[in-house]
Amino acid sequence: MPRRILKGTVVSTKSDKTVVVRVDRAVKHPLYGKTIRHSKKFHAHDESNQLQEGASVKIIECKPFSRLKRWEVLTDESAASTK
Repeated sequence: MPRRILKGTVVSTKSDKTVVVRVDRAVKHPLYGKTIRHSKKFHAHDESNQLQEGASVKIIECKPFSRLKRWEVLTDESAASTK
């Protein structure tokens, strides 16, 4: 089974080598048809400790690093767009 890749925004960098990434998605209400925005927070491993809050990142599923960390930072989208 392929590993999932999600795109989100860093909301916290307080832990060592860990960032909290908020992933937003839009779903259509099954009855009313209105688009509803859902968000979920994921703890991701950041080996370099270089990410700042507000950065756009891609995260990928991986083996568990700890009780909460099952994701790893793949790329920093905000740094790639400024270059």
